[in-house]
Amino acid sequence: MTASPRSNWNYPTTIRFGAGRIAELAEACKAVGMKAPLIVTDPFLATQPMTKSALEALKAAGLKAAIFCDIKPNPVETNVYKGLEAMKAGGHEGVVAFGGGSALDAGKVIAFMKGQTRPMWDFEDIGDWWTRADPNGIAPIVAVPTTAGTGSEVGRAGVITQEATHTKKVIFHPLMMPKITICDPELTVGMPPHITAGTGLDALAHCIEAYCAPGYHPMADGIAVEGIRLVKEYLPRAYKDGTDIEARANMMSAAAMGATAFQKGLGAIHALSHPAGALYDTHHGLTNAVFMPYVLVYNRPAIETRIERLAAYIGLRPSFQAFLDWVLQLRADLGVPHTLAGLKIDAARFDEMSEMAPNDPTAGGNPVPVTKESARRLYENALAGVV
Repeated sequence: MTASPRSNWNYPTTIRFGAGRIAELAEACKAVGMKAPLIVTDPFLATQPMTKSALEALKAAGLKAAIFCDIKPNPVETNVYKGLEAMKAGGHEGVVAFGGGSALDAGKVIAFMKGQTRPMWDFEDIGDWWTRADPNGIAPIVAVPTTAGTGSEVGRAGVITQEATHTKKVIFHPLMMPKITICDPELTVGMPPHITAGTGLDALAHCIEAYCAPGYHPMADGIAVEGIRLVKEYLPRAYKDGTDIEARANMMSAAAMGATAFQKGLGAIHALSHPAGALYDTHHGLTNAVFMPYVLVYNRPAIETRIERLAAYIGLRPSFQAFLDWVLQLRADLGVPHTLAGLKIDAARFDEMSEMAPNDPTAGGNPVPVTKESARRLYENALAGVV
């Protein structure tokens, strides 16, 4: 008699999805108890009409709103602590995390840290460290993604770089989940093609790694598989025509689906990408895209049957090679570099990166163990272009 599977599952937050729903931002803030929301965004978005309109809409609704935008593309701890100072100075009791993954992650961690007395690194996603937090000190969050990639709008964690060690760390707490997320695909219409590609392939990486992660979580698997289908069908369209609102909407769904699914786990794509991003400040989604085929081949002995099923579902010949060929062609079609040289990464820091990758919290979800030696080999393959 076979044993029954046993697991614990959690699924995400309230999502208001659809074109034009940014008009509901003020009402959403009021619904979660915010009277003085702080919009956390990045320096570029802070200058854009969509962000200025959001700020004015909040003020028009009688809310004491302001913008904080001192956020790097790969957020660092200084960004979080400056955000906390801005919250205190402005009397803000909640956060509107507005933007791409950097703003969403930083905004969520700022809200999380508002009422904490311990250092931020005491809440790294290790064991049960999240239980150290005072749950009553976590400020409410409304998330508004303006890209379609990280899915941080439905996540319970934020990735922050520790400046002293140049290491990306995951800060986690179940209550870091935004109370309400507004997914308005019209906000992504202005994304240029290269950002559309990088963010879209980030969503693909999340879905692939979640699907391939070991463990029993058929709900995550199902969401990941459908997310991959959406990327296959709609990312090329969004890349080709940024005003294609159907494509933009479906990519926004795929991004949220990837982040929903990866509670099952991530893997070596992210474990290799995080050191590269921390040391070279590369775009996270683009970096994931570069590593994707090399990691697929490395994992092939453990995932081939699963990838065959996946290939059949998304309309490919049911084989690992057909899926790999599709990934390689998609990268090429979207202008993604095939090697690390395209990210201006050489072998100079491979020793350091190879030490960091196996210790990244995402490495444990890879279906094949990630070691210092295997990480080094994967970095070398990604530089040489050997798939």
